[in-house]
Amino acid sequence: MEYFNLPEGYQTVMPYLILKDAEKFIKFTKDVFAAIEKEKILRDDQQIMHGEITIGDSVIMFAEQNEHFGVQNAGLFVYLDNCDATYEKALAHGASSVMEPSDQNYGRSSGIRDPFGNNWWLTTALI
Repeated sequence: MEYFNLPEGYQTVMPYLILKDAEKFIKFTKDVFAAIEKEKILRDDQQIMHGEITIGDSVIMFAEQNEHFGVQNAGLFVYLDNCDATYEKALAHGASSVMEPSDQNYGRSSGIRDPFGNNWWLTTALI
């Protein structure tokens, strides 16, 4: 199957999260993953109707929960230069541990749950 007209800077499949405290999610991802805020469109009530961040070469889309759409969390797998340092940084910014850093057959890996209910699998790949 071919996909046509894929906008530049987007991948074929992107997570779309519905969050409580979407504005704080932006700050968390900037602090922990050096995310870049790509877009933020506000509703009349000044809550995020549609937001986008980039981490590395990947886009994550999200919005603030509302009366029509409740929280929808995700599990996200992220390749990083240093899984241990990012794990510690995430904990310092309010995440909880799901799995401490350990050596796996695919690399060094750990897991955290962010303050918004998303699980992130942090992995430094084997070279």
